[in-house]
Amino acid sequence: MTVPFWQAKSLAEMTREEWESLCDGCAKCCLHKLEDEDSGEVFYTRVACRYLDHSACRCTQYARRTQLVPNCVNLQPGDIAAFHWLPDTCAYRLIAAGQPLPSWHHLLCGSPEGVHRAAVSVRGRVLSEQYVHPDGMKEHIVHWVE
Repeated sequence: MTVPFWQAKSLAEMTREEWESLCDGCAKCCLHKLEDEDSGEVFYTRVACRYLDHSACRCTQYARRTQLVPNCVNLQPGDIAAFHWLPDTCAYRLIAAGQPLPSWHHLLCGSPEGVHRAAVSVRGRVLSEQYVHPDGMKEHIVHWVE
């Protein structure tokens, strides 16, 4: 019986293809976040990057995302400890902590729709940053991320 790569390898040992396949497609990393300067607490908003396809929960400009959005998330295996703001359900965070993937994860259930059926993704719950003034982000803080 073969052990799945995410159980057999550390994040740093994964190939680029394996690393990319861990993404569950929730698109929560594409939401604007606010950080309390005093406490360091991170608050998610329902405001998504302009390049997020809200239905598919995928970036429409993935290959060029860091050029188009300089502060776009570019997760790397060695940086995972710095991404404390990732949701508790994020596969990168779970694997780094030695936790199992959730049953709805596409690598287990076999369908990219699993994350949406489990109501873990942002599908149907966000609006584009194009419609929100930067000073109005606080008005869009959500508590459904975790």
